[in-house]
Amino acid sequence: MKEVVRTNDLVLISFVEALLGDAGIDSVVLDAHTSMIEGSVNAIQRRLMVVDEDYERAKSLLLESRIGTST
Repeated sequence: MKEVVRTNDLVLISFVEALLGDAGIDSVVLDAHTSMIEGSVNAIQRRLMVVDEDYERAKSLLLESRIGTST
């Protein structure tokens, strides 16, 4: 799996999940539980991941949508 977005912005994570889902790209959010437990410090960001085969397509889709990617 590869990371396409890393953020504490819940709205952004939700939007990107929907955007990828509409394009038929499955994604998973990692570190959501840990991020909630650490509170408002924002030290641990959530990571939105896709399978390796979908990474380039997901990255292109986010760039077209003017959403920066983590790599």
